[in-house]
Amino acid sequence: MKENNYRKWLSLVAMSLGVFMGLLDVTVVNVALPTMQKAFNESFNSLQWVLNAYTLVFAVTLLIVSKMGDMYGRKKVFIASLILFVVASVVNGMASSLVILNIGRGVQAVGGAGMMSLSMALVASNFDGKQRGVALGILGSVIGLSSASGPLVGGLLVDAFGWPSIFYVNLPVGIIAVIMTAVFVNETPSYGRDQKIDFLGMLFSAATLFSAIYGLIQKETNPSWAWTDMRVAGWLILAVGLLIAFIFIETNVSAPMMNLKMFKNINFVGSVIVAFALGSGIYAFSTYLTVLMQNYIGWSAFDTGVHQLAMSVWSLVLGPVVGILGNRFSKKWMIVTGMILGGIGFILLINNLSVDMGFKQLWLTLVFVGIANGIVNPVLNSAGLEGVAPHEMGMASGLLNVFRQFGTSFGVVILGMVEASRYNAYFEDHLSDIKMPAQAAAGLHKAIIDAGPFSGHQIAFSERLSKLPFAHDFQQVIIKAFDHGMVGVSLTAAVIVLLGGAGAIFFMRDTKTTV
Repeated sequence: MKENNYRKWLSLVAMSLGVFMGLLDVTVVNVALPTMQKAFNESFNSLQWVLNAYTLVFAVTLLIVSKMGDMYGRKKVFIASLILFVVASVVNGMASSLVILNIGRGVQAVGGAGMMSLSMALVASNFDGKQRGVALGILGSVIGLSSASGPLVGGLLVDAFGWPSIFYVNLPVGIIAVIMTAVFVNETPSYGRDQKIDFLGMLFSAATLFSAIYGLIQKETNPSWAWTDMRVAGWLILAVGLLIAFIFIETNVSAPMMNLKMFKNINFVGSVIVAFALGSGIYAFSTYLTVLMQNYIGWSAFDTGVHQLAMSVWSLVLGPVVGILGNRFSKKWMIVTGMILGGIGFILLINNLSVDMGFKQLWLTLVFVGIANGIVNPVLNSAGLEGVAPHEMGMASGLLNVFRQFGTSFGVVILGMVEASRYNAYFEDHLSDIKMPAQAAAGLHKAIIDAGPFSGHQIAFSERLSKLPFAHDFQQVIIKAFDHGMVGVSLTAAVIVLLGGAGAIFFMRDTKTTV
């Protein structure tokens, strides 16, 4: 019995390694983009597809690999995903052009989706009773830590070994994870071995997610485009149409890809709402927090990662503890508490934003948001799978991840719109306060508005502009404009996570034990 217990926890280590790699690669690339831009001699907009290719394919394939795992054995598909991820990582590190890198990132995302979506279901099937809650709590801590530690890990690797190292590091870790998974993880039954594959359902689910997230990416990368612009709205309208078609297909086939009756489980609906709020509030906010730290406070990628430890470390510390507490206390109210703490953290930032912003003004927000993520993520995984049939756990965990990922994409766009709107308004209102030639004011007005909040700092603090007599006053306006936008971003993120907490109150069941 002790030996079986020992093997269980080693299986958790194997799955955690896979999850850590898969999610780390969502954020680790951010800090390497400037280095990649020089290496490939490409524009920043072209480099954005190194991120977008992974995000898009990751979200699109989550449900498909989840279903394949449920049908043919989650361990088999998890190992195949690991191998695919590692091979694609090596190809990415050797990429000689941006086209090869983008294709490699897409292939890598398929593996990442399989690792992420099946890990929770494998943990749920390899553990039972109170151990399941603890194990899912630990996995949740790994999920939170991997998402938050990207800047630190990426900064270390890029500074020491260059950008290819962020991909090569997956080779040794991946080999260890494959071996440990093969040896220690127990396979689940092939629940759908005798079923026909619902190819039509898979096609329409992938097309729906692709259209929705691509539409959001279009809006994110082209903030000047209106929501009614068909280059944005067209994709979103198509996504709605495809979703309706998907629901019709799934209700009229004998062996559907997704059992839509899962959404009759009110607890699962509540978990989905929280997952979406977690992504669109806390995870999306991290994008703007990183810009604040690097562009406006002036920290390096490595220093940014170090300072963000005040936020990310809580995922590692609280995961196992929260898993244990979730067996004794209400998961619902633990999630609500976490979301409230997150909302408080965002509101605290509003009062501390200033032109001389530093860690002293940031640390309390980082701690509150970090604790919120450290509480909610582990409990959400456990609560979301309660009441789900064993043969549908892969699909259920896939859906939680889809809504978390879709929420992140949605949140980045919404928070970006708030930041840009308030940034531009403040800049235009205060530009006339600066004593400068009219021609210079007109040129800088156009340059700053076109560049947007993310790149305006680079213009204001460029070597050429810094030599001009009005440089200091202009730079102060740019910093205050970004801070003005961050007030709106913080308020919006606070509202999102608090609404997620309200969703948990109204929809989630008040359970105290792990089934």
